[in-house]
Formats: sequence, structure tokens, C-alpha cells
Amino acid sequence: MVELCANRWTIPAVVLACLTLIGSLLSHGFQWPLFVTFGTKMPDPKPVDVTTITTIVLWYWPFGQTAALKGNVCRERFGIPNCILVDDQSAFSRADFVIFHNRELINGQQRLPVHLTRPQKQRWVWLSLESPAHNGNLRPFAGHFNCTMSYRLDADIPGPYGRLVPQDFGTGLTVEDFIPKSKSSLACWVVSNYAPHHKRTEVYNKLKTIIPVDVYGGAVNKRLDDKTLLSTISRCYFYLSFENSISRDYITEKFWYNALVGGAVPVVLGPPREQYEAVAPKDSFIHVDDFRSIEELGEFLKKLAEDKQRYASYFNWRLKYTVEYFKDWREEFCRICPKVSSFQTQKVYDDLDAWERE
Repeated sequence: MVELCANRWTIPAVVLACLTLIGSLLSHGFQWPLFVTFGTKMPDPKPVDVTTITTIVLWYWPFGQTAALKGNVCRERFGIPNCILVDDQSAFSRADFVIFHNRELINGQQRLPVHLTRPQKQRWVWLSLESPAHNGNLRPFAGHFNCTMSYRLDADIPGPYGRLVPQDFGTGLTVEDFIPKSKSSLACWVVSNYAPHHKRTEVYNKLKTIIPVDVYGGAVNKRLDDKTLLSTISRCYFYLSFENSISRDYITEKFWYNALVGGAVPVVLGPPREQYEAVAPKDSFIHVDDFRSIEELGEFLKKLAEDKQRYASYFNWRLKYTVEYFKDWREEFCRICPKVSSFQTQKVYDDLDAWERE
């Protein structure tokens, strides 16, 4: 009878002891082997965050035009994460990218820090938004740069003067809603750099004998400030978006801001039509090269201004897009970070001058 009683209480005691041991192990973070299965599946472990922070050092500001870099500018101002932009040269040793603006290099205001030891994976960025005619001699920079940052579409870091961004305006809008109502001048042109040898000067001199052209800017001592520029252009049917140089992809604010944002149809003189069509609808502008003569161009503009329906067709793009134009160097620099994975790791420009003049 005593033996039976002893056996009777042994089994519950063993079970209780096992349960106590299991509870103790679980409370101390013990994980059962994968082949042990319980009724409730254990949650998968959280993935480890391996996000890489990209550090960009601006060696000096373009044209000396500084801007605040307090806090995390890329994230807080432009919504670009994992990107640090500084203008502190002491951060050179930890920089992933170092940016050098060309103008200050070619005029001797700045020098490349070739005396410093470059980290193996650090990339030097050559920056210029000028056309080749204004970039000087680039041969001394051979073998120093790993990336180009330019208006050129084939640059490692394209930084065009503007771009069209798809926009959903909803229903109820018509093309007429986007055309300024106070049109009073046939054509206008804002110019400061007026030189006899420029092709645009030759075209203007012929065009003004066929149609009236209102001219503003430093060249004629009729400057427009930020408050009067767009309102003045909006009164013109056409704006002469004439570039000072004819170079590949060189399409500047004269097209994006002055004409498109200003509400006038751009008459363009610059790279070939196909390069404009690569960035804007083919029926959003008029190209000088489309005409056999400047006389033919002038007559076309006069007739087009009188044909309201056809003139309005040059604004059809406004129903689908809005213009995003260059405003802030900081935003352009921060945009480097999302492109990092697409860069070639060992790329070096042994002949920067040849690339720029392609």
C-alpha cells in the first residue's frame, strides 16, 4: 500500500518538475531546435539594418553662393534619407564623394587637394553647368575625377536646368486655363551676354526686321528682377530661348523657366530638335532649324499668333506636366545619394576635356 502511494505521487511530481524546467528555460530566452514544433509558430527574427550612409563633401560653394547646411539637410529639406551633405573640408577622410565646381578651378581661385591621401573608394565629382565654350582647359584634371555632374543627359550625375514632371490636375481644366490672358507683344527676349559673334545675335538681327521683338536685360539696360521677369514674359506670345552656345543637351533656364514657366511659347536656338524632344513634347516649342530662313520663321510666328486654336495647341503639355527647374544647389547635391548603386566603382576620367567636347 505504501509502495502504491509512492508510485502514485511520483508521476505528477515528475510532470510538475518538467513544466517548471521548461518555463525557466523559456523565460531565459532559450530557443528550441527547429525540428521541435509547438502549436504557435515563433516569429521570424527582425532583419538587421545594413543601410549605408553616404557622406558628400562640397569642397567649396559654386560662385561663392553659400547656403545653410545645419542638421540633416538632405532628409529634412528634400526627403532624401541616408545622405549627409557638408561643406567642412576636415570631413575629407570620411567622404564618399567630394564635389569640385569647375569655374573656381580654371580661374585659379581653388585647387584640387592632391596633397591629401584619398580613401580608396572616395569619388571626386567634376561639376559644371556651363557649356564647353566656357569651361576652359580641362586637360590638367586628367586622371583626378571619377564622376561628372552636368546638364548633359549622359553625365554620371545629370543635373539639367529643368525637367517636366507628370502631374494629375484632375478634371475640369482646359488648355486655355494655362495660357496667360494678357498677351500684348508678339515676341520678347531677355539678354545680358550680347556678343556680335554669337549665332543668336545674327538670328535676332534678322528676325527683328520681320517681327517686333521686345528686348530686356543688361544688354539694353532694361533689367528685370524676380518680381517682373515672369509677368513681363507672360505678355508675349513667343519667347526667344536663344542659348549663347550650341552644345549637346545645353538647354538652360531660358527654355525651362523664362519660356515654359513664363507662359510663352519658346522659340529655341540651341542643340538639334531631337535633343529638345528628349526632354519635352515635340509640339511644346518651335525650333529655328525647322525653317529654311529667318524670314520664313518670322512669317510663321505672325500667322500662329493669329490662329488661337493652333497657338493653344502648344500648351497641351500643361494638362499632363508641370515644370521642375533648378533652384537649389543643395537639392542637386543630395540627389547624388539615390544614384550611388549605379556608379562604376573604378571609373576614372583620363581625358575629361575629350568627354566634355563630345
